[in-house]
Amino acid sequence: MKAELFIAGESGTEIYIPAVEDGIEWSTERWGVPGKLTFRVLADHLLDFSEGSAVQLRVNGAKVFFGFVFTQKRDKENWISVTAYDQLRYLKNKDTYLYENRTASEVVKMIAADFALNVGEIEDTGYVIAERSEMDTSLFDIIQNALDITLVNTRQMFVLYDDFGSLTVKNIAGMYVQNDNGTYLMIDETTGENFEYTSSIDSNTYNKIKLYQDDAKEGKRQVYGIMQDSANINKWGVLQYCDTVSEGENGEAKAEALLSLYNKKTRNLRITNAFGDVRVRAGSLLVVKLDLGDQKVENFMLVEKVKHTFRNGEHFMDLTLRGGEFVA
Repeated sequence: MKAELFIAGESGTEIYIPAVEDGIEWSTERWGVPGKLTFRVLADHLLDFSEGSAVQLRVNGAKVFFGFVFTQKRDKENWISVTAYDQLRYLKNKDTYLYENRTASEVVKMIAADFALNVGEIEDTGYVIAERSEMDTSLFDIIQNALDITLVNTRQMFVLYDDFGSLTVKNIAGMYVQNDNGTYLMIDETTGENFEYTSSIDSNTYNKIKLYQDDAKEGKRQVYGIMQDSANINKWGVLQYCDTVSEGENGEAKAEALLSLYNKKTRNLRITNAFGDVRVRAGSLLVVKLDLGDQKVENFMLVEKVKHTFRNGEHFMDLTLRGGEFVA
Protein backbone atom coordinates (compact mmCIF):
# COMPACT_ATOMS: atom_id res chain seq x y z
CA MET A 1 0.00 0.00 0.00
CA LYS A 2 1.44 3.37 -1.04
CA ALA A 3 -0.14 6.54 0.37
CA GLU A 4 1.07 9.79 -1.22
CA LEU A 5 0.36 13.23 0.24
CA PHE A 6 0.67 16.40 -1.85
CA ILE A 7 0.42 20.00 -0.56
CA ALA A 8 0.27 23.10 -2.74
CA GLY A 9 2.73 25.83 -1.79
CA GLU A 10 1.96 29.33 -0.52
CA SER A 11 2.23 30.76 -4.02
CA GLY A 12 0.16 27.99 -5.58
CA THR A 13 2.88 27.16 -8.10
CA GLU A 14 4.82 24.57 -6.07
CA ILE A 15 3.71 21.10 -5.02
CA TYR A 16 5.33 19.51 -1.95
CA ILE A 17 5.51 15.85 -0.97
CA PRO A 18 6.34 16.26 2.73
CA ALA A 19 7.76 13.80 5.24
CA VAL A 20 4.81 12.49 7.26
CA GLU A 21 5.03 11.14 10.83
CA ASP A 22 2.52 8.84 12.59
CA GLY A 23 0.51 8.13 9.49
CA ILE A 24 -2.47 9.80 7.85
CA GLU A 25 -6.14 9.68 8.87
CA TRP A 26 -9.06 10.28 6.49
CA SER A 27 -12.61 10.28 7.84
CA THR A 28 -16.10 10.85 6.41
CA GLU A 29 -19.62 10.90 7.85
CA ARG A 30 -22.91 10.44 6.01
CA TRP A 31 -24.35 13.87 6.75
CA GLY A 32 -23.53 17.21 8.32
CA VAL A 33 -19.75 16.83 8.51
CA PRO A 34 -17.08 17.50 5.87
CA GLY A 35 -14.49 14.91 4.96
CA LYS A 36 -11.39 15.41 7.11
CA LEU A 37 -7.71 14.62 6.60
CA THR A 38 -5.22 14.85 9.48
CA PHE A 39 -1.45 14.33 9.40
CA ARG A 40 1.87 15.57 10.82
CA VAL A 41 4.63 16.90 8.59
CA LEU A 42 8.18 17.99 9.35
CA ALA A 43 8.76 21.71 8.81
CA ASP A 44 11.93 22.41 6.88
CA HIS A 45 13.35 25.36 4.94
CA LEU A 46 11.66 24.20 1.73
CA LEU A 47 8.14 23.48 2.93
CA ASP A 48 5.98 26.59 2.47
CA PHE A 49 2.20 26.27 2.79
CA SER A 50 -0.56 27.96 4.77
CA GLU A 51 -4.25 27.89 5.59
CA GLY A 52 -6.16 27.52 2.33
CA SER A 53 -3.43 25.52 0.60
CA ALA A 54 -4.76 22.59 -1.43
CA VAL A 55 -4.08 19.04 -0.20
CA GLN A 56 -4.35 15.75 -2.08
CA LEU A 57 -4.16 12.17 -0.86
CA ARG A 58 -3.67 9.35 -3.36
CA VAL A 59 -3.40 5.69 -2.39
CA ASN A 60 -1.83 3.30 -4.88
CA GLY A 61 -2.53 5.98 -7.47
CA ALA A 62 -6.27 6.21 -6.65
CA LYS A 63 -7.70 9.67 -5.96
CA VAL A 64 -8.88 9.62 -2.34
CA PHE A 65 -9.04 13.15 -0.89
CA PHE A 66 -8.88 16.70 -2.22
CA GLY A 67 -9.33 19.58 0.20
CA PHE A 68 -7.78 22.57 1.88
CA VAL A 69 -5.69 23.25 4.98
CA PHE A 70 -7.78 24.80 7.75
CA THR A 71 -5.62 24.33 10.86
CA GLN A 72 -1.91 24.09 11.65
CA LYS A 73 -0.46 23.30 15.08
CA ARG A 74 3.33 23.47 15.57
CA ASP A 75 5.59 22.09 18.31
CA LYS A 76 9.19 22.75 19.32
CA GLU A 77 10.41 19.72 17.36
CA ASN A 78 9.32 21.44 14.13
CA TRP A 79 6.41 19.08 13.50
CA ILE A 80 3.22 20.61 12.10
CA SER A 81 -0.10 18.90 12.84
CA VAL A 82 -2.41 19.70 9.94
CA THR A 83 -6.18 19.40 9.59
CA ALA A 84 -7.63 19.69 6.09
CA TYR A 85 -11.27 19.50 5.03
CA ASP A 86 -12.86 18.77 1.70
CA GLN A 87 -15.26 21.13 -0.09
CA LEU A 88 -18.15 20.23 2.22
CA ARG A 89 -16.54 22.42 4.89
CA TYR A 90 -18.00 25.46 3.12
CA LEU A 91 -21.50 24.10 3.69
CA LYS A 92 -21.14 25.17 7.33
CA ASN A 93 -21.86 28.70 6.11
CA LYS A 94 -25.34 30.00 7.00
CA ASP A 95 -27.83 31.70 4.73
CA THR A 96 -31.55 32.19 4.13
CA TYR A 97 -33.35 30.45 1.27
CA LEU A 98 -36.97 30.53 0.17
CA TYR A 99 -37.62 28.13 -2.69
CA GLU A 100 -40.53 26.52 -4.50
CA ASN A 101 -40.94 23.43 -6.69
CA ARG A 102 -37.38 22.19 -6.44
CA THR A 103 -35.94 18.74 -5.92
CA ALA A 104 -33.18 18.18 -3.37
CA SER A 105 -30.69 17.76 -6.22
CA GLU A 106 -31.74 21.16 -7.59
CA VAL A 107 -31.27 22.66 -4.13
CA VAL A 108 -27.69 21.32 -4.08
CA LYS A 109 -26.98 22.83 -7.51
CA MET A 110 -28.54 26.15 -6.46
CA ILE A 111 -26.36 26.41 -3.33
CA ALA A 112 -23.25 25.26 -5.19
CA ALA A 113 -23.75 28.00 -7.79
CA ASP A 114 -24.29 30.65 -5.12
CA PHE A 115 -21.12 29.69 -3.21
CA ALA A 116 -18.89 28.86 -6.22
CA LEU A 117 -18.53 25.18 -5.28
CA ASN A 118 -17.49 22.58 -7.83
CA VAL A 119 -20.20 20.11 -8.81
CA GLY A 120 -19.78 16.55 -10.03
CA GLU A 121 -22.40 13.82 -10.47
CA ILE A 122 -25.74 14.93 -9.01
CA GLU A 123 -28.38 12.22 -9.33
CA ASP A 124 -31.97 13.33 -9.78
CA THR A 125 -33.67 12.91 -6.39
CA GLY A 126 -37.05 13.01 -8.12
CA TYR A 127 -39.36 14.34 -5.41
CA VAL A 128 -40.40 17.98 -5.92
CA ILE A 129 -40.62 20.02 -2.70
CA ALA A 130 -43.55 22.38 -3.19
CA GLU A 131 -42.32 25.12 -0.86
CA ARG A 132 -39.61 25.50 1.74
CA SER A 133 -38.40 28.35 3.94
CA GLU A 134 -34.95 28.13 5.55
CA MET A 135 -34.04 31.12 7.71
CA ASP A 136 -30.44 31.72 8.84
CA THR A 137 -29.68 28.01 8.49
CA SER A 138 -26.44 26.21 7.66
CA LEU A 139 -26.14 25.09 4.06
CA PHE A 140 -25.57 21.57 5.38
CA ASP A 141 -28.96 21.63 7.13
CA ILE A 142 -30.74 23.18 4.16
CA ILE A 143 -29.54 20.36 1.92
CA GLN A 144 -30.10 17.65 4.52
CA ASN A 145 -33.64 18.88 5.18
CA ALA A 146 -34.37 18.56 1.45
CA LEU A 147 -32.87 15.05 1.41
CA ASP A 148 -34.86 14.08 4.53
CA ILE A 149 -38.11 15.31 2.96
CA THR A 150 -37.26 13.22 -0.09
CA LEU A 151 -36.60 10.17 2.11
CA VAL A 152 -39.90 10.53 3.98
CA ASN A 153 -41.93 10.90 0.80
CA THR A 154 -40.16 8.38 -1.44
CA ARG A 155 -38.26 6.09 0.98
CA GLN A 156 -35.22 6.70 -1.21
CA MET A 157 -32.07 7.72 0.66
CA PHE A 158 -29.53 9.94 -1.05
CA VAL A 159 -26.09 10.87 0.24
CA LEU A 160 -24.10 14.05 -0.35
CA TYR A 161 -20.32 13.84 -0.40
CA ASP A 162 -17.23 15.37 -1.97
CA ASP A 163 -15.62 13.19 -4.63
CA PHE A 164 -12.05 14.48 -4.91
CA GLY A 165 -13.14 18.11 -5.25
CA SER A 166 -16.64 17.72 -6.72
CA LEU A 167 -19.94 17.82 -4.83
CA THR A 168 -21.74 14.55 -5.50
CA VAL A 169 -25.25 13.28 -4.74
CA LYS A 170 -26.03 9.58 -5.12
CA ASN A 171 -28.79 7.19 -4.21
CA ILE A 172 -27.34 4.72 -1.71
CA ALA A 173 -28.91 1.95 -3.80
CA GLY A 174 -26.02 2.51 -6.21
CA MET A 175 -23.24 2.65 -3.61
CA TYR A 176 -22.46 -1.03 -3.11
CA VAL A 177 -18.74 -1.70 -2.81
CA GLN A 178 -18.28 -4.39 -5.44
CA ASN A 179 -15.13 -6.25 -6.45
CA ASP A 180 -13.99 -6.89 -10.01
CA ASN A 181 -15.14 -10.52 -9.82
CA GLY A 182 -18.71 -9.48 -9.01
CA THR A 183 -18.57 -10.22 -5.28
CA TYR A 184 -19.17 -7.55 -2.63
CA LEU A 185 -16.77 -6.29 0.01
CA MET A 186 -17.52 -8.20 3.23
CA ILE A 187 -16.74 -7.54 6.89
CA ASP A 188 -16.60 -10.63 9.08
CA GLU A 189 -14.60 -12.05 12.02
CA THR A 190 -11.51 -12.39 9.84
CA THR A 191 -11.52 -8.90 8.27
CA GLY A 192 -12.54 -6.90 11.36
CA GLU A 193 -10.42 -7.00 14.53
CA ASN A 194 -13.22 -6.15 16.98
CA PHE A 195 -16.77 -4.78 17.22
CA GLU A 196 -18.95 -2.83 19.65
CA TYR A 197 -22.68 -3.59 19.61
CA THR A 198 -25.48 -1.91 21.60
CA SER A 199 -29.28 -1.91 21.38
CA SER A 200 -31.59 0.79 22.79
CA ILE A 201 -34.99 2.53 22.67
CA ASP A 202 -33.52 5.66 24.26
CA SER A 203 -32.76 7.59 21.07
CA ASN A 204 -34.48 7.84 17.67
CA THR A 205 -37.16 5.30 18.61
CA TYR A 206 -40.81 6.43 18.33
CA ASN A 207 -44.01 4.38 18.35
CA LYS A 208 -46.47 7.27 18.06
CA ILE A 209 -46.43 9.91 15.31
CA LYS A 210 -48.42 13.13 15.73
CA LEU A 211 -48.62 15.53 12.79
CA TYR A 212 -49.76 19.15 12.92
CA GLN A 213 -50.82 21.57 10.22
CA ASP A 214 -50.53 25.34 10.53
CA ASP A 215 -53.53 27.43 9.44
CA ALA A 216 -52.01 30.74 8.34
CA LYS A 217 -55.37 32.46 7.97
CA GLU A 218 -56.60 31.50 11.44
CA GLY A 219 -53.18 31.68 13.01
CA LYS A 220 -53.73 28.29 14.61
CA ARG A 221 -52.02 24.92 14.67
CA GLN A 222 -54.32 21.91 14.41
CA VAL A 223 -53.66 18.21 14.86
CA TYR A 224 -53.59 16.72 11.38
CA GLY A 225 -53.45 13.06 12.34
CA ILE A 226 -51.99 10.43 14.65
CA MET A 227 -50.48 7.07 13.79
CA GLN A 228 -49.20 4.62 16.39
CA ASP A 229 -48.18 1.05 17.13
CA SER A 230 -50.22 -0.07 20.15
CA ALA A 231 -48.22 -3.27 20.65
CA ASN A 232 -44.94 -1.39 21.01
CA ILE A 233 -46.62 1.25 23.20
CA ASN A 234 -47.59 -1.58 25.55
CA LYS A 235 -43.99 -2.83 25.60
CA TRP A 236 -42.08 0.48 25.75
CA GLY A 237 -44.60 3.14 26.80
CA VAL A 238 -45.46 6.12 24.61
CA LEU A 239 -42.50 7.44 22.62
CA GLN A 240 -43.96 10.30 20.58
CA TYR A 241 -42.58 12.11 17.54
CA CYS A 242 -44.19 15.40 16.43
CA ASP A 243 -43.84 17.07 13.06
CA THR A 244 -45.73 19.41 10.74
CA VAL A 245 -47.44 18.84 7.39
CA SER A 246 -46.84 21.46 4.73
CA GLU A 247 -49.39 22.60 2.18
CA GLY A 248 -49.68 19.98 -0.55
CA GLU A 249 -47.75 17.34 1.40
CA ASN A 250 -49.27 13.86 1.78
CA GLY A 251 -49.71 13.70 5.55
CA GLU A 252 -50.83 10.06 5.70
CA ALA A 253 -47.84 8.90 3.67
CA LYS A 254 -45.53 11.01 5.84
CA ALA A 255 -46.94 9.52 9.06
CA GLU A 256 -46.61 5.98 7.71
CA ALA A 257 -43.03 6.60 6.60
CA LEU A 258 -42.03 8.16 9.93
CA LEU A 259 -43.55 5.28 11.91
CA SER A 260 -41.81 2.79 9.64
CA LEU A 261 -38.46 4.58 10.11
CA TYR A 262 -38.60 5.06 13.88
CA ASN A 263 -40.82 2.31 15.36
CA LYS A 264 -37.95 -0.03 16.19
CA LYS A 265 -35.02 -0.46 18.51
CA THR A 266 -31.83 1.31 17.53
CA ARG A 267 -28.95 -1.10 17.25
CA ASN A 268 -25.50 0.41 16.93
CA LEU A 269 -22.63 -1.52 15.39
CA ARG A 270 -19.04 -0.29 15.24
CA ILE A 271 -16.21 -2.25 13.64
CA THR A 272 -12.62 -1.41 14.57
CA ASN A 273 -9.39 -2.11 12.68
CA ALA A 274 -10.96 -3.73 9.63
CA PHE A 275 -8.74 -4.20 6.61
CA GLY A 276 -8.85 -0.88 4.75
CA ASP A 277 -10.36 -0.20 1.34
CA VAL A 278 -10.35 3.37 -0.03
CA ARG A 279 -13.60 2.69 -1.90
CA VAL A 280 -15.39 2.71 1.45
CA ARG A 281 -16.77 6.11 2.43
CA ALA A 282 -19.80 7.24 4.41
CA GLY A 283 -22.83 6.19 2.37
CA SER A 284 -21.26 2.98 1.05
CA LEU A 285 -23.00 -0.40 1.38
CA LEU A 286 -21.02 -3.43 2.60
CA VAL A 287 -21.85 -7.05 3.37
CA VAL A 288 -21.55 -7.71 7.11
CA LYS A 289 -21.46 -11.26 8.47
CA LEU A 290 -21.08 -11.38 12.27
CA ASP A 291 -22.42 -13.30 15.25
CA LEU A 292 -23.36 -10.58 17.77
CA GLY A 293 -24.61 -12.87 20.51
CA ASP A 294 -28.34 -12.10 20.58
CA GLN A 295 -28.54 -12.21 16.80
CA LYS A 296 -26.55 -13.00 13.70
CA VAL A 297 -26.05 -10.41 10.98
CA GLU A 298 -25.59 -11.44 7.37
CA ASN A 299 -26.75 -8.64 5.10
CA PHE A 300 -25.82 -5.33 3.54
CA MET A 301 -25.24 -2.46 5.94
CA LEU A 302 -24.82 1.26 5.37
CA VAL A 303 -21.64 3.02 6.43
CA GLU A 304 -22.56 6.00 8.61
CA LYS A 305 -19.00 6.92 9.55
CA VAL A 306 -15.58 5.65 8.54
CA LYS A 307 -12.06 6.55 9.60
CA HIS A 308 -9.20 5.30 7.43
CA THR A 309 -5.71 5.11 8.91
CA PHE A 310 -2.63 4.78 6.69
CA ARG A 311 0.57 3.96 8.59
CA ASN A 312 3.82 2.16 7.80
CA GLY A 313 2.49 0.68 4.58
CA GLU A 314 -0.67 -0.62 6.30
CA HIS A 315 -4.27 0.51 5.94
CA PHE A 316 -7.06 -0.09 8.46
CA MET A 317 -10.52 1.42 8.94
CA ASP A 318 -13.03 1.91 11.76
CA LEU A 319 -16.68 1.71 10.68
CA THR A 320 -19.98 2.79 12.20
CA LEU A 321 -22.80 0.90 10.47
CA ARG A 322 -26.56 0.85 10.16
CA GLY A 323 -29.05 -1.37 8.37
CA GLY A 324 -32.27 -3.16 9.25
CA GLU A 325 -32.68 -2.36 12.94
CA PHE A 326 -29.19 -0.88 13.12
CA VAL A 327 -29.17 2.92 13.32
CA ALA A 328 -25.78 4.54 13.81
